[in-house]
Amino acid sequence: MRYIPKYLSFVGVLLSTTAYAADRPSWQADNIKHTESLTPLRHRVRSLHHDNKEQDSSEQIIVTGTRDPSQTARKSSSPITVINGDKLRSTGMTDIREALVQLSPSISREVNGSDQGSIVDSLSLRGLNADQTLVLVNGKRRHTTAALNFDGGSQQGTTPVDLDMLPISSIDHIEILQDGAAAQYGSDAIAGVINIILKSNNKGVNLQSTNGGYYAGDGFTTGENINAGFNLGNRGFFNLSAEYKHQDRTQRTGIDPRTGRDNDLATGQPQVTREAIEGNFGYHITNKIEVYAFGTFTHRDAERWAYLRAPSTTAADGLSAVYPTGFEPVETLPENDYGVTAGVKGKRFASFDWDLSSTIGSDHDNLSDYNSANATEYAETGYTKKRFYLGTYSNQQWTNNLDVRRPVDIPHLYKPLNIAFGAEYRHETYAMHTGEPWSYIGSGAQGYQGITPASRVDAARHVAAAYVDFSTQFLRGWQFDLAGRFEHYSDVGNARTGKISTRYDVNRYIGFRGTASTGFRAPTLAEENFANLTVSPNYANGQISPNSAAARYLGSTGLHPETSTNFSVGMILNPLPRLHVNVDAYTIQIKHRVVDGGVYNGQMAINAYKANGIDVSGFGADPNSVSAQFFTNGANTRTTGLDITASYDTDFGRIGHFTWDAAVNFNHTNVSDIQKDGNGNPVLNAQQINYISTENPANKLIFGGTWRKGKWNVSVHEIRYGHSTSNLTYVSGPNAWSNSVFYEQVNKPRFVTNLEIGYQVLPQLHLALGGNNIGNTYPSRVPVNTSDYNNNKYDTVSQQLSEEGGFYYLRADFRI
Repeated sequence: MRYIPKYLSFVGVLLSTTAYAADRPSWQADNIKHTESLTPLRHRVRSLHHDNKEQDSSEQIIVTGTRDPSQTARKSSSPITVINGDKLRSTGMTDIREALVQLSPSISREVNGSDQGSIVDSLSLRGLNADQTLVLVNGKRRHTTAALNFDGGSQQGTTPVDLDMLPISSIDHIEILQDGAAAQYGSDAIAGVINIILKSNNKGVNLQSTNGGYYAGDGFTTGENINAGFNLGNRGFFNLSAEYKHQDRTQRTGIDPRTGRDNDLATGQPQVTREAIEGNFGYHITNKIEVYAFGTFTHRDAERWAYLRAPSTTAADGLSAVYPTGFEPVETLPENDYGVTAGVKGKRFASFDWDLSSTIGSDHDNLSDYNSANATEYAETGYTKKRFYLGTYSNQQWTNNLDVRRPVDIPHLYKPLNIAFGAEYRHETYAMHTGEPWSYIGSGAQGYQGITPASRVDAARHVAAAYVDFSTQFLRGWQFDLAGRFEHYSDVGNARTGKISTRYDVNRYIGFRGTASTGFRAPTLAEENFANLTVSPNYANGQISPNSAAARYLGSTGLHPETSTNFSVGMILNPLPRLHVNVDAYTIQIKHRVVDGGVYNGQMAINAYKANGIDVSGFGADPNSVSAQFFTNGANTRTTGLDITASYDTDFGRIGHFTWDAAVNFNHTNVSDIQKDGNGNPVLNAQQINYISTENPANKLIFGGTWRKGKWNVSVHEIRYGHSTSNLTYVSGPNAWSNSVFYEQVNKPRFVTNLEIGYQVLPQLHLALGGNNIGNTYPSRVPVNTSDYNNNKYDTVSQQLSEEGGFYYLRADFRI
């Protein structure tokens, strides 16, 4: 890839919209399932992305954020972005999260995590963390990952839905509700909802192959998938997707001062191999009753390199005889994940439409590491294992829903009153099981310690909920929606939420909309129970359970739910027949936000570990490098922002057809009312406040367009990432490992260009050559005294530009 020019001038035209002015969806989608939208919907979406016809996906019927079976994205009272599956796949990315980051300015993700946090595909919506966005599949709540992200940064403590567990080839389109929706869907929907709608075509076979790599010459990635549709006697469909993905690790480190070489592999993307299968089924028993089912199974093997143990470090640990030239532990995470939904639904039963469903999902992670050692075991026995079984994480979520809807004609209303109500029962479990003894005894396994018997968890809770929803049009052009929900959690109590939204279209050229809602997010079972300890050559960092003896010693008072208030106002402009503009401003206030606070280091941390039966007094050259923290309801926050999107189509006849799009998000979070722990200490320091408030870009702009003529198509988009700011820990010098003095890292704005050129070689075969960040732009560099052994060249916890550089790919689409 090095022959590609390193700096290309960016190209793009600032006209029109975001993610929702997209290429055409690729399939006919029948009978979309939605927890809240109960009528069997049949809507048509368009042909493959290399078809010459262009239609706006925002005109299609949506099922997210509404229970009106005739609602479209363009007419919604809340901002809805629709991204069709072909547009996702045309980014050259082989997983959903990375594709969404290229397409939506409201979505961001961490530059690079470490340990298990870098393996889970989590994202941020509107500057909030991953746990504050609800993910649905065909309208049904998706289970979350069992692997908690305990790395420092804005995603610290999250156990979100892992989007990499869903095959990208199975997606018809994605609906993104950028509005608070806890009153409609329950916990987690504070920032909004991502609803992934699966393909339901009943004919055709499509194969896709994407292969690419980075400008640096590493990170080769291949994604191979097949999707097929089958007709079930003209009464139903069965759609099947199978997918294989492999990505090599990348290395984005500097020269290690201990070795004088760039030989530390700890920073960069992990090595991942994933196989996934998905099925979607629907069958009409009668004209009014349909049975349906859909599900996924995914297996993933991931490997993450820990920090290098140089010969000097190995000698200090007494392991020179085992690793005379040093060693670098490798953490492995074999993982099995499944989610299955089955249900039956009908229409016009005593004038009611109804949907009864059950969903079960689980994630199970086996942790190990190799190329490791236990210094205590070697000192005591003269032998140490090099491969350790570290234990398991697992969770399960079983959700049952009954949803009912009926339109009622009421005099003087322009449209019938749509009444919907329903109930939900959910049972959740979370477990951490112990590793082999030498993985945690004494110094434990190098790189990642095993789960101790004291940290073993088998937790469960049940959730019961009921909701009611009303929607209508009072007058022509005046839409009104009202929703309320009650939930009971067996561990944290009750929650009542509500939402009101309205929209008024003055005429076909201009309209206004607004929403007000309350929300909540219950702490996850992982946040309530997770504990771990990570040891590097010069520090030890641990997460302790909020209810443990160690946390109580440090002043923990336990966890309770977050509560939120969300307001938004918007304007819809259609000044020309094919020009559409949306402007939406929002504010999200969160009280009692769950954060990873109460950070302690030095002797207090060492004493806290002793309260849990763990001796860490010998870890690290400096006692201050030993730290501990726990989850707590640490602060109140206010997030304010603005979304602007626009789209415009132009037809130049023989020159070709152009679709222009542009979108921008402005976002800022302010932290206030920082809580104190039981010892009277503030639970957040300046760095942790920074994690919440300024690690997301202040703004993100995407603009460009797609040109089509005959067999050719060209897409070019420019992305501008606004600045972000981080407070980095000093690892050397007079302020090393300080919890109060940090280095302010300003990550300057960056422009990147994405380009793809496609050609229809045969009626069945389309080829595309493309690149993301074709100019190979990198984030701002960080100073050496904030980088462990010069390992991190960039701010890895920022949510700005990726540190991987340019990615270039070739994609082939074959349709039978």
